[in-house]
Amino acid sequence: MLFDFWIENYLGELAALSGACLWAIASVVYTYLGRSIPPLLLNLSKGAIAIAFILFVLILQGDFAPSATPRAIGLLMLSGVVGIGLGDSFFFEALNHLGARRALLIEALAPPLTAVFALIFLQEQLSIGNWSGIFITVIGVSWVISERAPEVTGKQSKYPLRGTIFALLAALGQASGSVLSRSALSQSDISPLWSSLFRLVAGVLVILLILPSQRQGKDWLKSLGDKQLIGIIILTSFAGTFLGIWLQQTAFKYTAAGVAQALLATSPLFVLPIVICMGERVSKRALAGVVVAIAGIFILFN
Repeated sequence: MLFDFWIENYLGELAALSGACLWAIASVVYTYLGRSIPPLLLNLSKGAIAIAFILFVLILQGDFAPSATPRAIGLLMLSGVVGIGLGDSFFFEALNHLGARRALLIEALAPPLTAVFALIFLQEQLSIGNWSGIFITVIGVSWVISERAPEVTGKQSKYPLRGTIFALLAALGQASGSVLSRSALSQSDISPLWSSLFRLVAGVLVILLILPSQRQGKDWLKSLGDKQLIGIIILTSFAGTFLGIWLQQTAFKYTAAGVAQALLATSPLFVLPIVICMGERVSKRALAGVVVAIAGIFILFN
């Protein structure tokens, strides 16, 4: 009975937190994979594998046509271009110049930007409690990020302005992609699985257009002979990309864009137990940030 209550009233919020949890686990694995595979190719690989999983599930379900208007499909494709193809590429570029801490802190602007864009373009009204929950959650997550990640030194800090611009573009891309998805999902009967497919296809196409200028093909070919590496990519793509984006789209289908984006941004909180198990020490200040973020999450569920 209690389970049914939560699913009926908080499906979007629960999907967002579940997606954040899966992305946290995947991010730890992708950090390892990034040592062997360039980021853009890794992004292409996980996207292509996730598309294959989605097509397989759709065939099993006998769902061969989306229940959506051409406008909704167009919005989802544009969302994939902006959020996955361009947004992720901008974020990878920001990482190269700023490092993880600064890039993630700037990307924490995505949830409030999403809420503002949804208010302007979708007339999506949030309560004072929702706005408070979003900002408190973002502050808590940002606190955790700033405490966990080391300062950037050396080569990465030579072009801070360039990195900052790309990080801001990544946050804008993520917010814009979220609002486009929310618009398509809330105004049509398309399923989150079909919307995930359209977004991923558009994102992969953009990456394919960018790849020729990056000269990274040889690095990927070298990795094809490592069966263990390929297996890890497939498993991580299944959990972090296929299930993760499916849950993300479910969140945008059933709750406000700003609320969904704020909960999806809580991945760093789920990383903490993983790194603790790996032997990494976590400061008391970082744990205090977790408490603040949990308070924000609690507000968003009320």
